[in-house]
Amino acid sequence: MEEPVCLISNEGNGGLSVSPGALDILQQLEQPVVVVSVVGLYRTGKSYLMNRLAGRQTGFALGNTIESKTKGIWMWCVPHPSKSGHTLVLLDTEGLGDVNKGDSKHDTKIFALAVLLSSTLVYNSRGTIDNRAIEELQYVTELTEFIKIKASDEDGDDSQFVKFFPNFIWAVRDFTLEAKIDGKDVSGDEYLEYALQLKRGSSRTVMEYNLPRECIRKYFPSRRCFMFPFPTREGNMSRLESLESDELSPAFLNIAEQFCRSVFEESKVKLLKDGYKVNGKVLGHLAQMYVDSISRGDMPCLENAVVAISQLENKAALEEGVRAYLGGMEHLKQSFPLGLSAISSEHQRLCSTAIQEFVKRCFKDDDGKYLKLMESAIDQHFEQYLHHNEEASKKKCQDLLADLSAELNQGLQEGLYAKPGGYKLFCQEMEVIVEKYNSQTSEVVKAEEVLEEFLKNKHVESEAIRQADAKLSEQEKQIDEEKEKAVLLHQKMKAEEEKKNKLEAKMKADRKKFEEKMTKLTEKNEEEKRRGEVEFERVLQMKMSEQKDMMDRGFEMQAEKMKLEIEETRRQHEESRSAQAKQFELTMESMKKDRKEQEQRHDQNMAQMMQQHEQTILQMQHQHQQAMAKLEHQKDAKCKVM
Repeated sequence: MEEPVCLISNEGNGGLSVSPGALDILQQLEQPVVVVSVVGLYRTGKSYLMNRLAGRQTGFALGNTIESKTKGIWMWCVPHPSKSGHTLVLLDTEGLGDVNKGDSKHDTKIFALAVLLSSTLVYNSRGTIDNRAIEELQYVTELTEFIKIKASDEDGDDSQFVKFFPNFIWAVRDFTLEAKIDGKDVSGDEYLEYALQLKRGSSRTVMEYNLPRECIRKYFPSRRCFMFPFPTREGNMSRLESLESDELSPAFLNIAEQFCRSVFEESKVKLLKDGYKVNGKVLGHLAQMYVDSISRGDMPCLENAVVAISQLENKAALEEGVRAYLGGMEHLKQSFPLGLSAISSEHQRLCSTAIQEFVKRCFKDDDGKYLKLMESAIDQHFEQYLHHNEEASKKKCQDLLADLSAELNQGLQEGLYAKPGGYKLFCQEMEVIVEKYNSQTSEVVKAEEVLEEFLKNKHVESEAIRQADAKLSEQEKQIDEEKEKAVLLHQKMKAEEEKKNKLEAKMKADRKKFEEKMTKLTEKNEEEKRRGEVEFERVLQMKMSEQKDMMDRGFEMQAEKMKLEIEETRRQHEESRSAQAKQFELTMESMKKDRKEQEQRHDQNMAQMMQQHEQTILQMQHQHQQAMAKLEHQKDAKCKVM
């Protein structure tokens, strides 16, 4: 992107809407995204920081009047400067505290959206972090009114916010005090922790003082602070974006460089539940869902968002898998007709590719619903490709037989075989045709079926030639007729064998696909468990660190509350892990059951074909024996007469 675009705009009635153009941009981003949002009071220089992060002097609008310049939330997507294959998404929000806004909760909505969409949240303020500055960050205390984890949460439970909330950076602009506490130099992080210290007591005044601090500590355990001195002399402030580096304070440039480096190195990829990485498409869906919820007067529910995203992503994963399969098969189709082994081998390879593509993108397809849908779609497409290949093969075989039998057909038209000894000549030429045909179609699909049809058609002409051949005795004619019937039956058996081979090849491909699927699903499950454990440990360590700090500072009540939260977090994690393991086991068992039923149906089909095959053999043997016995009887009767 060359310049920022509006992601979320203010409507005339005080509502919010997502820009279709911005969504189109996000839809093109397949890479994982690192999302950095900046919030703060209007006219505090938020946009300048975002331009620095984008590596530009200009981009996000900087105002030089008392009027708030940025409206809604603006977005700028740039290649991440230090994470290859990632996109840095910068979100500049409108200034908080603008007196011209009619909706008293509008600022909290903007703040909540910034929190929900970000992996790092930058809060920008001026002067110092004193009580007034923290009170101005009142929006953090109102988040329970605009965000909930589960649809069932009705009491404003915020104990799990830390699992979903971004890293927090407080950027203090125009800082003029000495960075000292009790006469000792302190870092920005130490200054922030000092400002967030709680007071002892239970009076209303103390509780009001502690509330925003407790919320910041609880919601954002990963937090940092950077104290920026004045960037330049006051007369230059109105044209900050056009100043060259030598016109800016070296101390300011140094802090700005530290700030940017921290954001680039420490900001994580935006994650959903269980460590699922968000890309541009998913970020766009999240923005739309959150804005729609707020516009309806509902609270954005993070778990509902995860369910909705999983449905969208799993549908997309299904489509990608099918698309990968179809791309390969369409390329293969250009080489039709092919032998069954060739097309089955490529089908197996492309099925494996499709499963890999699906597993790579799918998200919480716990019951395997979308994987089954993808497999069903691929099976249907495979049947269609088999049909196309068979049709191409049949045409090839028919054309070959037409070419090989051209001379024979010419002889039939000219009456070449309508003479004594013509039947023998006809049979000899038919044998040559069949021999040449078989030598050129040994691996061709439908070759036996086409030959069977050809022999049936020629049997009518053969019958007429045989009956008209004066050189043959009646007994010889009958013997030759039985031979022809035997040949036709034998060819019929070969055609049935061809059908059986097709079923066997398809079942072999299905077995390999099943094994591949089970392996990939097991690997995916292990990866998701690992991500979940990493995320759990991250949250647990932050909560334990906060609890220890409360205990060390003598806040026993807060420490005890944190202890209960930690125990509840552990309990929920164990419960979730057990439920996921049970669901995975059920899904695998269901797939194994489906596979077993498929094998049983295959065995039944094969048994039925074998039975038909055996019946054909018995029929052929019985007819041959009857015919030979009849001929023998006729021969004996003739001898007695003589």
